[in-house]
Amino acid sequence: MSVQIALENVSLQFAAKPEPFTVLKDVSLTLQKGEFVVLLGPSGCGKSTILNLVAGFNQPDSGRVLCNGGVVQKPGPSRGMIFQQPNLFPWLSVLDNVTFGPRLGRYRKDELNNRALDWLARVGLKGFEHHAPWQLSGGMKQRVALARAWLPEPEVLLLDEPFGALDAQTRMMMQELLRNAWRQTGTTLLFVTHDVEEALFLADRVLVMSAKPGKIVEEITLPFGQARDIETLAEHPQYGEIKHRVLHRVRQEAKRHINLPA
Repeated sequence: MSVQIALENVSLQFAAKPEPFTVLKDVSLTLQKGEFVVLLGPSGCGKSTILNLVAGFNQPDSGRVLCNGGVVQKPGPSRGMIFQQPNLFPWLSVLDNVTFGPRLGRYRKDELNNRALDWLARVGLKGFEHHAPWQLSGGMKQRVALARAWLPEPEVLLLDEPFGALDAQTRMMMQELLRNAWRQTGTTLLFVTHDVEEALFLADRVLVMSAKPGKIVEEITLPFGQARDIETLAEHPQYGEIKHRVLHRVRQEAKRHINLPA
């Protein structure tokens, strides 16, 4: 596999009083083409900031962010993003929400609509293409956001806690749907979550971040294979040990974040 995304000694400060606030300090990481990587860490450690840097929304103060060997300087179609909220246009139908961005590009309308209908079927929304967003549940809205993000065929998809607001059952369904879509497309995924179990089900690798300033403090390659079952994953002989290791490290960093004894 080839390296698709790389952060090289990236640091970033945000303006604040009485002095600037250091969000990231000397962060280095790589994502191989087609890999699924999850970022875990306490609130405020810079997980979402890393996504924004890879997306091109922000620029580092020092270091480099690379995509396919080129420096990321601005947003581009090769990198899609899914946010915590689906952010659908309430006045547009489901189909028009999914096709809104690509309609401004190179696609013919009939080709675009056919591909959008295919993606809506993949995420379980066949028959809902003409519904308005207000007629959908929270999970259905997030499925629309998945279809919208994948429709332009990005090489990299960035996901910022997209299932955090969903109930437990819907969240599990969305996790399975996401993994299935990833396996079908081979897209490179960088996913942010606070949920250890979610990370263990989804990821090829888990990167644990420190309390502020954020940096990568542990990297764990998961041995669970591609064809995972959310109901039987906990039966894997290494699952309990790995979960304990990840949870312990994340809790250590969370305690440091709020100045509690480790």
